[in-house]
Amino acid sequence: MVMAKVTSKGQVTLPKEVRDALGLIPGTHVEFQVEPGRIVMRKRIPPEVFKRWRGYLRDKVGGLTTDELLLELRGEVDGVK
Repeated sequence: MVMAKVTSKGQVTLPKEVRDALGLIPGTHVEFQVEPGRIVMRKRIPPEVFKRWRGYLRDKVGGLTTDELLLELRGEVDGVK
């Protein structure tokens, strides 16, 4: 268990072990979720990170839709084996 102390301003310095485990660097945003009996803190991953990859595989799978690709991978033609 890792401990930290709250300052008079309500601030906490996250121990290095926690920062390293979450990959936190200066400027990283974190989210807090209040649950019964505990608080969950997690690194916030901005939506832009995912937008960058949207459509990345489109040209790599022959222009098939996700459904068409799954049917092909399953060996199905028009949804029938």
